[in-house]
Amino acid sequence: MPDIIILVVQVLLACLGAYSLFFSLFGFYRKKRTAHFNAQKRFAVLVAAHNEEQVVGALIENLKHLDYPKELYDVFVICDNCTDRTADIARSMGVYACVRNNPSLRGKGYAIEWMLKELWKMPKSYDGVVILDADNLVNDDFLQHMNNELCSGSKVIQAYLDTKNPNDSWITAAYAVTYWFCNRLWQLPRTNLKLANFLGGTGMCFDSTLLKEMGWGATSLVEDLEFTVRCVKRGINPTFCYDAKVYDEKPLTFKASARQRLRWMQGHFEVARRYFFPLLWQGIRERSWAKIDTAIYTFNVYNVLLGFVFSAILWIDIALPGTPHFSSLYDYVPTWLLTVVTAAVYLGFPLAMAFEKVKSWKMYASLITYPIFLASWWPITLYAFFTQNNKQWSHTQHTRVIRLEDVQSKQV
Repeated sequence: MPDIIILVVQVLLACLGAYSLFFSLFGFYRKKRTAHFNAQKRFAVLVAAHNEEQVVGALIENLKHLDYPKELYDVFVICDNCTDRTADIARSMGVYACVRNNPSLRGKGYAIEWMLKELWKMPKSYDGVVILDADNLVNDDFLQHMNNELCSGSKVIQAYLDTKNPNDSWITAAYAVTYWFCNRLWQLPRTNLKLANFLGGTGMCFDSTLLKEMGWGATSLVEDLEFTVRCVKRGINPTFCYDAKVYDEKPLTFKASARQRLRWMQGHFEVARRYFFPLLWQGIRERSWAKIDTAIYTFNVYNVLLGFVFSAILWIDIALPGTPHFSSLYDYVPTWLLTVVTAAVYLGFPLAMAFEKVKSWKMYASLITYPIFLASWWPITLYAFFTQNNKQWSHTQHTRVIRLEDVQSKQV
């Protein structure tokens, strides 16, 4: 019986891998968006900040110079349980500093939920709500693209996520490769197939009417994934705006990266536990590929966990003296096929970089250490499984200021 269970799990994981590989094929092309609308939507730009005095000024400066009518957007910095000068900097730069002190409910999800309630009380109304992190930067035409999306009928929009500091360390380079891969071979295929895209935690835009109707209600450690699932359950598919770009600062060290990714996986387990089966059954009943696909996406955290656990079992079994006790899928699949599939998986990363017009040889050289970054997800996910009830929000420290012109000059 254990041998059958292990073999069945291997087949399941192989099918999920084949499903992801199949999807990536639809990211090889990109349709140019031609719909353009005059600036007409009014935006509330919410900046989630916890002790961000080091970087929030650069983002406010960036936002104040967007190529969008100044009377059509306001910037609100959510100073969430701050003990530094974040609020003072926001006020001095002429934007709204919204101070929240609630040490018992910490984290970005709670801060956003509080801010939205405050926003709806204000006399001025907004058509769209944009959510950014304090360490972000956006392209000058960011709001114009969000205006186009809202005017085209989109209700929930995810911008193109890029890395602000890819050259800082091998860790930040690994994040950059991951973003390029996900934008091109995860998000874009779902756009081309008219399925639901996934929110990425920042660079998100929401139709205000929808937010008022749904409420935020996403207070897990991965509020972006939680809100994605809630939208898809209601039949609202988030869309991906390839042309609206947001640059996110990534941790420099492996330790800081592991702490951040641990929080992501802890939250991912919670969302999978709450939503996987209800969304999957709903998708099957309604014959909705978008809902089934989103359910499968929430299951990915278990995909990583099971892949690690059962690979370890098979490796140990092979290492022990005598005949192996468990069957391996490799015994039933031709070696040449496994070689082709493995090569296709790894070639997806440089291929995505080529599609995204990455020209830096250093970034391609970072692919040498990238497998280490990928492999580190296994122990992180295993630890997250046993600590998934932890609700502690971990804050990424920032040590320097990067402005949009710095990012753009390095891209050139």
